Amino acid sequence: MPRRHLSQIGAIGAARSRIDKLLGDRGYPRPQLERETWVSLDGRWEFAIDTEASFANPSDVAWGSPILVPFSPETPASGIGDMGLYKAVWYKRTFECEPIREDERLILHFGAVDYEATIWIDGQLAAHHQGGYTPIEVDATPHLAKRTTTHEIIVRAEDDPLDMCKPRGKQDWRLEPHSIWYPRTTGIWQSVWYERVRSTHVTALHWSCSLEKWEIGLEASITNPSNRPLRMRVELACDDLLLARDEYMVVANGVQRRIALSDPGIDDFRNELLWSPESPKLIHAEVQLLAEDGTVLDEIKSYTAIRSFTTQGDKLVLNGRPYPLRLILDQGYWNETGLTAPNDEALKRDVLLAKQMGFNGVRKHQKLEDPRYLFWADKLGLLVWEEMPSAYRFTRTSVERMAREWLEALTRDASHPCIVAWVPFNESWGVPNLPQNEAERQYVRALYHLTKTFDPTRPVIGNDGWESVATDIIGIHDYDDDARRLARRYFTHDVLPKLLARERPGGRAIVIDRNAHPEVPIVLSEFGGIAFARKQNGEWGYSRAKSEGELAQRYKALLATVTSLELLAGFCYTQFADTYQEANGLLYADRTPKFPIEEIRAATSQLMPTTTLMDPVLGREGAP
Repeated sequence: MPRRHLSQIGAIGAARSRIDKLLGDRGYPRPQLERETWVSLDGRWEFAIDTEASFANPSDVAWGSPILVPFSPETPASGIGDMGLYKAVWYKRTFECEPIREDERLILHFGAVDYEATIWIDGQLAAHHQGGYTPIEVDATPHLAKRTTTHEIIVRAEDDPLDMCKPRGKQDWRLEPHSIWYPRTTGIWQSVWYERVRSTHVTALHWSCSLEKWEIGLEASITNPSNRPLRMRVELACDDLLLARDEYMVVANGVQRRIALSDPGIDDFRNELLWSPESPKLIHAEVQLLAEDGTVLDEIKSYTAIRSFTTQGDKLVLNGRPYPLRLILDQGYWNETGLTAPNDEALKRDVLLAKQMGFNGVRKHQKLEDPRYLFWADKLGLLVWEEMPSAYRFTRTSVERMAREWLEALTRDASHPCIVAWVPFNESWGVPNLPQNEAERQYVRALYHLTKTFDPTRPVIGNDGWESVATDIIGIHDYDDDARRLARRYFTHDVLPKLLARERPGGRAIVIDRNAHPEVPIVLSEFGGIAFARKQNGEWGYSRAKSEGELAQRYKALLATVTSLELLAGFCYTQFADTYQEANGLLYADRTPKFPIEEIRAATSQLMPTTTLMDPVLGREGAP
């Protein structure tokens, strides 16, 4: 069955053209476990707002204007555009599907539903999920009505706008967005889709790598209801070079293997296979699940890469070599579509724009980004710091919610080569009394160690910005707009004792216990934030420029200072693009540069290490 948008079936004329334009090509929603056939359920759904969350059953709902999924009802693109305070929303749609055979399953997927989703299929309660940024997978087969090819999905999404104990990121609790807080995102905000699979099929696929041992790690989970003997065939290739072709016995409904690659021996050959922003080499994988007689039960396309990112003393190290970070803070909003990208091309464009401005990575801030963004970062070569959206109160409920959703995020994204750091907390949000409260400090330590247990291959920043408790990198947020003061504060390693003991960026200590931190890299993980808007209308920023020319001048001065500071292992400038009322982007909200992108790139890249590599994506030289 070819991929198609079911919303387009039966639509005609202008209405169809408008839907096609808004939805665009969204790409395969789960890029590291891709099957040939799938069906998108993005498009028109029936919709209702349940202001007080008073409806418990679908029969209670009075359906109103339709909504365009996957855009949230707060956004203009959804067709609703309601930015009020409401606690729940409802969705309904039907879809056509050929009868499911006895040896098949129909798996329904939701990329993300904020916050608490309840799902009915053909009138039967099918699933419940809590967590606004992580995916939902439902085996719809037991709930499908028999003797019909038309099926109905109903979704209730409860999302109390005043609940401060759930991971909510930058979603404002006030009626109107203010300061650094933005419109809420309620309900479905990533793609909905289904696929037909055999009853025996691959349910999860995770990759890892060891540069030291020159091997790829594979972990696959398999649904095998009849406990039949199975084998898995795996083929790995990079460009035209076949790296491995192996076959394994499936044991206990899974496969865990280390795939040893043939070591090319010569460093030049090894380096050609390594993934980096300057040379984003991906290893493409073909995975087949086989019955005992050789019948192919499931077939998957995936990818991985060979690369390492770690710390050595005060340095950050990519593939065994010091690698200064040049990051930009990216919040991933669009004015018309909110947290949801307009289409796949918009995600690709954001990755390319970050590279064109001279950055080698992004700090995705207070958002778990769409996997399609991570796909383009993998493919085009862009490092990503992944950060958990914050809750804002420290309670038993918030701890349970954060830990559960963070583990789901790690599970979803750990196989992406682009991700080089995990950040469970930002600026003590959700742990506001770290210096005084031992329980809060233990909470940060717990998520730090949980993350290291789940993924020991990447650095973890327990609390980014200040008040570090447990961390592999000390991240500092400092919006001082005087380049000379920044130079005095971070000039050399000699200032570090004073810095950790006395400086208070944001009014808080950089570390809780100076003795608990051995030598670790220091990253200025937020700075800049210079605002400029074409029309001055109450826009917010950490400081303000009066013209595009002044913004360019001040950016160049700041970057000339920061890129020369011996103490720093990297930096992250605030920010990528204007976000609603926050006008401190290097790009306007529509992604137009505020001054020539060549000048931005020159300023971003200045005074970095002199060894250069050719960037195949941009066709220019970039720092290694």
